[in-house]
Amino acid sequence: MAYTSKEVAIGNIQLGGGQPVRLQSMTNTSTMDTRATVEQSIRMIESGAELVRITARNLKEAENLRVIKDKLCQGGYDIPLIADIHFNPKVAEIAARHVEKIRINPGNYAGRNAKGKMHFTEEEYRQDLDKIRERIKPLVSVCKKYKTAMRVGSNHGSLAPRIMDRYGDTPEGMATSVMEFCRICDELDFHNIVVSMKSSNTRVMVHATRLLVKKMEEEGFYYPVHLGVTEAGSGIEGRVKSAVGIGTLLAEEIGDTIRVSLTEAPEKELPVAAKLLEAVQLEKEKARNGKLHPAIGLPFSYQRRESFSLEAIGNKYSPVVISPDSNTGFYAGNAPDFIFSDENKGNEVLYPFESRKDFQSAYSLSEPHQVKDSRTYADSKFVKIRNIKELEAAHQVLANKPFAYILMASPAGQHEMIHFLENEKAKNPVILYHFNETYDWEAFSIEVSSLLGPFFINGRADGIWLDNPTHAVKDVATLMYTLLQGSRSRISKTEFIACPSCGRTEFDIEQTLQKVKEKTGHLKGLKIAVMGCIVNGPGEMADADYGYIGASPGKVSLYKGKTLKKKNVPEAEAVDELVALIKAEGDWVAAS
Repeated sequence: MAYTSKEVAIGNIQLGGGQPVRLQSMTNTSTMDTRATVEQSIRMIESGAELVRITARNLKEAENLRVIKDKLCQGGYDIPLIADIHFNPKVAEIAARHVEKIRINPGNYAGRNAKGKMHFTEEEYRQDLDKIRERIKPLVSVCKKYKTAMRVGSNHGSLAPRIMDRYGDTPEGMATSVMEFCRICDELDFHNIVVSMKSSNTRVMVHATRLLVKKMEEEGFYYPVHLGVTEAGSGIEGRVKSAVGIGTLLAEEIGDTIRVSLTEAPEKELPVAAKLLEAVQLEKEKARNGKLHPAIGLPFSYQRRESFSLEAIGNKYSPVVISPDSNTGFYAGNAPDFIFSDENKGNEVLYPFESRKDFQSAYSLSEPHQVKDSRTYADSKFVKIRNIKELEAAHQVLANKPFAYILMASPAGQHEMIHFLENEKAKNPVILYHFNETYDWEAFSIEVSSLLGPFFINGRADGIWLDNPTHAVKDVATLMYTLLQGSRSRISKTEFIACPSCGRTEFDIEQTLQKVKEKTGHLKGLKIAVMGCIVNGPGEMADADYGYIGASPGKVSLYKGKTLKKKNVPEAEAVDELVALIKAEGDWVAAS
């Protein structure tokens, strides 16, 4: 949808308005531990961070930001700092004197009398906004005086009661929440603003951001947009999930600064963000007119492209996975739906995984010029298409006939071809093929997730086929399933929602997440959140089935949905207690 933001100053860095996309991350040290925070900030900067965010939970931490800033400058690191504020406007007012930017969540600025309130009349809704205006005025005054920027960031799961009453926990509610704050700031003549829509659900994050951009354009705000998938988790799952969400919006030319949130050391986030940004930018440079998307209207809710069913592909079926043949490595969790082989007298075929090597059940993989009459190619089912001209020719014969198209063009070419099919009202299923010989597994995973993820976020493809001969076939198959899960298109394993940790975290979240994964990683389709503190959970774990949340040092609270089930469990016992809770609630299955 392409969005051109205005330029905003963040200290000595310009953001938006055609400036480069800026990379940032957040410390996870105690803010009162000046030395540890400074040292970690330096590691982040040397890894590529252009902005560093630090939590400020109270007045002491807000004041210590000045000390941290001074130490960094003395070491030659004059980089903008961002204070992450929750709940207390007074803390924000202090922090805004010492750093270049503050981040506030509109959901935490509800009128004092609104907490716990379930229903709002029009008058009560207006009164709550009036109270917020009064609460934010002093902060805006400080920001104006000190030329401090403000990020207004809405998080899925932490919306104000008045928003929940009117819109629910939805993209519409998230966008409305930020717009209300933007209007208040506009009335107060304050415009040094950055906005963001955060969610651990990539679909929600993408749809909410698109909706916010649309609303800003309608009202003439054009503020820079920060992108991130919050609580993405760790390992390859966290990288893929972040790349799917952030990459989708970057491809649409939305996004001025990004943060990849991993439950790992923060300095590890920056190289991932850089690879993600590079993958999208390189693909844009190769695309016609530098555009990855045709000029189409993109949805604000999930809408799958209409297609007919063919061999369990398309229509109501989840996107399928196609993989080259392999004699080793496939198991129940990563076995593809279809296998590719050219061993049958040199002919290229696809056959269902269950009937491996049974060429009687194989389908020929045809070229467009071979398919002159659909009646004579009843055993084909699949046609390889390399460019728009081939598709146009095949369309004359195969439109809405029982054939699926395997699109073998670049991502930009694949977008163009699907757009053509939509315009022609052709309902043939489409499968995306992507060949890549990158040896760097992380770079390969990030590239395919950022470039192919948008198709599945937008419901525009019915299958995926990744071909990388430099990596084990079983690993590539697992990556395809991880990409589909990251886009919420096909759930094939446990979904872990885990915050990246910060100075508020009450336990070693990276180690704990690994323990939880080891115990529960076989529970297909279950969503389990591991959250460092009560600020990020239970609200921001949003749609998780179970939650493991730091309550206080050494203590953990366990949730079923957003219902507290066990409070102040000793940390040493908490993982086992989580397993016991899942069993007691009837959601446990034995590992196979």
